[in-house]
Amino acid sequence: MKKKSRADDLIRSGLNRGQRALSEYESKKLLGLYGIPVTREKLSHSADEAVSVAEGLGFPVALKACSAELMHKSERGGIELNLRSKGDVREAYRRITQDIDLELDGVLVQEMVPGQRELVAGLNRDSQFGPCVMLGIGGIMTEVFQDTVFRMAPFDMIEAKDMAEELRFKTILGAFRGQKPVDMDVLCRTLIAVGQIGLELEAVSELDINPMIITLEGRVVAVDALVVLGRDVK
Repeated sequence: MKKKSRADDLIRSGLNRGQRALSEYESKKLLGLYGIPVTREKLSHSADEAVSVAEGLGFPVALKACSAELMHKSERGGIELNLRSKGDVREAYRRITQDIDLELDGVLVQEMVPGQRELVAGLNRDSQFGPCVMLGIGGIMTEVFQDTVFRMAPFDMIEAKDMAEELRFKTILGAFRGQKPVDMDVLCRTLIAVGQIGLELEAVSELDINPMIITLEGRVVAVDALVVLGRDVK
């Protein structure tokens, strides 16, 4: 219950501020409470702080504008990737804070996760079936391939594995160009956790994890996430 209580507090705080969604930073905090692997990251509020965080994480890093109002960062010029030096970070911080015409929570400094294989996972609420979990091919190819599968929550490890097996492009889950196959256990537990969020947190109307990168070693990591809020927390 401690996990759910902390998640409720996070959501209630957003609702009390009138947010339609959690910021990326808040969204991944919620995912982390449910055991979903997320990127190492920290909010910064100055260029000097961003540089310090980047040095702690290790280069290269990504910088992202962070605000609950900013649901589509890439379309607003709010993302800078593969920053490899302190100078790169300072310049990226300057560009983001100047170009985004919103009051930001801060600028998110995030590790770059190596891996070419990208998945998408999500949650939506069906009026008839309730919380449904989605898995598909992610990144910029999500709309191109339209390769997605769904399950009603709750479900078990066997059904989660069946979801992965039903993908038309499931070959990317296996050994791929010298990269290790996906850790199926972690992937399945991630899908189950997404369903658990839908069952336990009625205020979450939608959840989108895209991309969820499969690393060279086969780990899965949520690189970007969005939690859309609906009803109040009971």
